[in-house]
Amino acid sequence: MSPETFIPTNKIVALLDSWLATRTSTEDLAWLNRKKEEISQNAAERNLFTSFSSVPRYLGKQKLELSTEELQAAQELIPGWHPLNWTVDQVGRTLLILSFPHEDKDNYVATLDKIFAAADVGELIALYQSLPLLPHPEKFQLRAAEGIRSNMSLVFNAVALYNPYPAKYLDDLAWNQMVLKALFIDSPLKPIYGLETRNNKQLSQMLIDYARERLAAKRTVNPELWQLVAPFNSQAVAELKTAFNRVCS
Repeated sequence: MSPETFIPTNKIVALLDSWLATRTSTEDLAWLNRKKEEISQNAAERNLFTSFSSVPRYLGKQKLELSTEELQAAQELIPGWHPLNWTVDQVGRTLLILSFPHEDKDNYVATLDKIFAAADVGELIALYQSLPLLPHPEKFQLRAAEGIRSNMSLVFNAVALYNPYPAKYLDDLAWNQMVLKALFIDSPLKPIYGLETRNNKQLSQMLIDYARERLAAKRTVNPELWQLVAPFNSQAVAELKTAFNRVCS
C-alpha cells in the first residue's frame, strides 16, 4: 500500500463544481450550494443525511458524460480516478459529504459510517465511488473491504472498477479477494486500477486454483487472468491454456 498523499479538498470540490455548472439548472445548483453552505457551517448530521437522500430529486440522475479533457483533469488531480460512469446525483452527493467539517477526524468518519449504514444501493454506489476523494481516506479501509464483500455487483464495481482507492489502501488479502471476486461475478479486470503493480505471488496461486476448478467443470476463464499468473508461474499458464483448449474447444 502506498503512503497517504493529501489532496486538498478545495481542489476536488472546485473540479466537481465545474462539472455540475454546465449540467444542472441555475435553480437546482442554487439548492445544492445552499445545502453545502448549511452543512459546512452548522455541521448538523441531520441536515447532511436529509440533503444527501434528496439529491436525485433536485439534480436528477443523468450521466455526466465527461469530456476527454474533464477525465484528464480528474486523473491529474488523483491518479487512477476515472469517473467515466458517474452521474449528476453522485457528484452532488459527493459534494455534500465533502462539505461536512472534517477537522475532527473521528467525528467525520463516524458521521459517514452512519450514512453508509443506512444507505440504499444508489447511495452506496455514490459513497464507494467517492472514497479516493474523501478526507482521511485511510480511515475507510474496512468500509472498502465491506463493499468488496457485497453481493450486489453494482456496489462491488463501485469499489473495484475505475477507482484508485483499493490499490492504494487495501492490504494484499483484501486486494486478492477483490480480484478473485471480479472473476467470479464476471466483472472485467482491466478497469481495476493498479492491477499490475499490486500483483503478487499469493494472488497468482489463487488464480491457478480458480482456473483448475473451472477446467474441472469444463468452463472457460477470463483470459485476462493469465497476465497476472505468468510473472510467477509461466509453466502453469502454458499447461492450463493447453488443457482449456483441449477440453473447452
